[in-house]
Amino acid sequence: MIEDHPAVPLNVPEMLDAEGKRVKIRTARNLTEAERLLTDDVHCILLDLALAVPGQEGTGEGDELDTLRHVLRLAPSHAVLALTAEADAERGAEAVRVGAQDYLFRNELDGRLLNRAIRYAVERKRADVAQRQLTESRLHGQENARLERGLLPRPLLDGSDLRFTSRYRPGRSRALLGGDFYDTVRTPDGTVHAMIGDVCGHGPDEAALGVELRIAWRALTFAGLCGDELLGTLQKVLENERADEEIFATLCTVDIAPDGRSAGLCLAGHPAPLLAGAGRAPELLPYEDGGPALGLLPHARWPRLDVELGGDWSLMMYTDGLIEGRIGEGTQRLGQEGMAEVVARQLGEGLRGEELLDAVLTEARSLNGGELTDDVAVLLLDRGRC
Repeated sequence: MIEDHPAVPLNVPEMLDAEGKRVKIRTARNLTEAERLLTDDVHCILLDLALAVPGQEGTGEGDELDTLRHVLRLAPSHAVLALTAEADAERGAEAVRVGAQDYLFRNELDGRLLNRAIRYAVERKRADVAQRQLTESRLHGQENARLERGLLPRPLLDGSDLRFTSRYRPGRSRALLGGDFYDTVRTPDGTVHAMIGDVCGHGPDEAALGVELRIAWRALTFAGLCGDELLGTLQKVLENERADEEIFATLCTVDIAPDGRSAGLCLAGHPAPLLAGAGRAPELLPYEDGGPALGLLPHARWPRLDVELGGDWSLMMYTDGLIEGRIGEGTQRLGQEGMAEVVARQLGEGLRGEELLDAVLTEARSLNGGELTDDVAVLLLDRGRC
C-alpha cells in the first residue's frame, strides 16, 4: 500500500488468502519507500492517486496520474489498484485506461470488497502478461519465418541434372535462427554454384547479416563473379554491414562445371566439403590452402582449388555445428574425420539424399547425448547413381 493521506489515514481491514492465511501488508508513505518494499513476493499494489511524484511535492507540476505512471514503470509485473475519492470516479476510470487493473473508492474498503478486488486485479494482470507473451511469441515466430526464408532459400537449378537436398537445425539454446546460411544457383553457362556460410554469433543481427551475405552472393554470382573476386566483394559487404568490427563469417563456395565432372573450391575459414564417389570412401576435399574467414584480414586472398569429381558423386557441405558436437561424456568432438566415418557408415547402408542427411544428423545428436549446441546447416548435391 502506497499512501500518505494526512487528513484521512487509510485503514485496510484484515484479509485472508485462498489458503486461509493472513495477507501481509506493507505500507509506504512515498515512492522512495515503495521502491525498497517492492520485492518478488508482492502481488498487488494499492496506490493512492493523490500521492505526489518525488520532486513534484507542492509544485503543481505534472498531471494527476503521474504517480500511477511512475509506479507502473517501477513495477511493470505487479497488479495495481488505484485508490481515489468517491467524488472522483472519472479519475479512477482514467487510471485504468493508463494501466491500473482497477480502482476503488477510499471510503469503501471493507474486507470482502477489497479481497475480491485484489484477487481480480492479480488475475487480470496475469492474463495481461500471458497475452503479451503470446503476442511476443507470435511476432517471434513471424520474424523467425522471415529470417528462414532469407537464410534458407529455394535453389535455382532449372536445367541441371544435380539433385539438391538440405537440412537446417537450430541449436538447443535458441528458438531463433542463427547465422548459418546457404544457396545454390545455376548460371546461364550451365555452371552450378553452391555456397554455405556461418556468421559468428547468434541472434537477429547475425541472422540478418547472413541474409545480406547470401543475397549478395547470389547477385554477384549471376553477375559473373567467382572465386577470389567474389569473396573479396563479399568481405566489403560484411565490413560495411556488421554491427561490430569483431564480427566475421566463414564461407565455402563450389562452382561445378557444366559437365558435372570437375569443380572449383574456395574456402574462407570454413570446413572443407565431403566428397563421396561410386566405389570409393568419402573423403574431405583439400583445405590446407584455404583463406581466412571474411572480415578478419583487410587484404586477404582466397585461392581457388580445382577438384576432380568424376562421374557419379555426392558432395556434402556443412557448417561447424555438425562437427563440434561431443562424443560421449568426455570432451572429444566429432570432428571432420569422425563425420566422414558417420557418412561412410550411412552410405554403406544404402542411404542417399534426404535419408542420408537425416541419418547423419540423428547420429551426430546421439553421439552428443542430445541436441547439438550450435546451429547446423547441411547441403547435399548428388550426381548420377551415387
